[in-house]
Amino acid sequence: MSVIQNLWLCCPRTQPFLFKILPRIYVALSPRGSTIWCHSMSQATKVSSFPDGVEQVVDNNALGVPKVEILKQKMELLGINLDNSCLPGQYHNLFCPKCKGGKLKERSLSFHIIPDCEFAMWRCFRAKCGWAGRVFAKDSNLHGYGQMTEKSLGLEPLGPKLIAYFKERQISEKTLSRNAVRQMSESKEIIAFTYKQNGLLVGCKFRTMEKRFWQVKGTEKMLYGIDDINHASEVIIVEGEIDKLSLEEAGFQNCVSVPGGAPGKVSKDLPPIEKDTAYQYLWNCKEYFDKVVRIILATDNDPPGRALADELAKRLGQERCCQVHWPKKDDTNCFKDANEVLKYMGADTLKRIVENAEPYTIAHYRN
Repeated sequence: MSVIQNLWLCCPRTQPFLFKILPRIYVALSPRGSTIWCHSMSQATKVSSFPDGVEQVVDNNALGVPKVEILKQKMELLGINLDNSCLPGQYHNLFCPKCKGGKLKERSLSFHIIPDCEFAMWRCFRAKCGWAGRVFAKDSNLHGYGQMTEKSLGLEPLGPKLIAYFKERQISEKTLSRNAVRQMSESKEIIAFTYKQNGLLVGCKFRTMEKRFWQVKGTEKMLYGIDDINHASEVIIVEGEIDKLSLEEAGFQNCVSVPGGAPGKVSKDLPPIEKDTAYQYLWNCKEYFDKVVRIILATDNDPPGRALADELAKRLGQERCCQVHWPKKDDTNCFKDANEVLKYMGADTLKRIVENAEPYTIAHYRN
């Protein structure tokens, strides 16, 4: 394409005509303004350069471009080349454009587009590199990308008041530190549970001492503590972040927590994965469970908690699930959850209870 043709494309008078005849094409520049990319709904084509100093700004979303195509284009600008095999909802090992895979030329970059294509995230696992980041499809700035950090979320280490709050629940500073539990810098009484995957901060859930919860916008639907089950053949699932910390006090690090609450009742039929939005966090972590032999369900001892255990067992496979039975507190009541047992009966008792979990089919029949 000639310089004259390039200037014609950039001319304000010709742009309206261009977009009338090519309504499904959008144009964007590389970071140095040297490359123009034309994307249609089905393919991307690289054509020749704009002249220096010429800038073209187009709203991708207004032109109906699929989010996955926008993400792929942005990744190309960062040097991450994706082909048609890089599908949303899956994890891919790619070559890192920063370190080139080192001397071994290994595929050290873990790359993931979340299922709804809102954003993509990546991290290089070579110790001498560690390049990581995230890019959003709806970001109006084509080149805008950034990694969620504790600083960007306004987090800081726990102060004396929250450390005392956890100590009362028999959770040590060592466990809090290992799980990167933080507090909001602007409000010293709000707990921040950081969600990490492959060491990368992918979300944050806040909790007040009065048990009010909310999540950071853009938090990926993910199990809390997912890195702790990377190589586990046995996994424990609990209903809250504090219960996960409690089980660590009892000697179990192979534990994760669901990110949200329990359902009011058990559903009659299992929906297709793409419509199973309430349990998307489970499908996002499916590859972690593919190699797991035994799953211990240690949900709360109330109707919603038991319903959650049933829903998890249906999706993970009842044949490999076991269920914890929380002991009696008195003649009429049972302990509700792992933290309550830890607080009143101690770590050794909590450990023994979890180790004595029954096969799900027997426990379900008992219930």
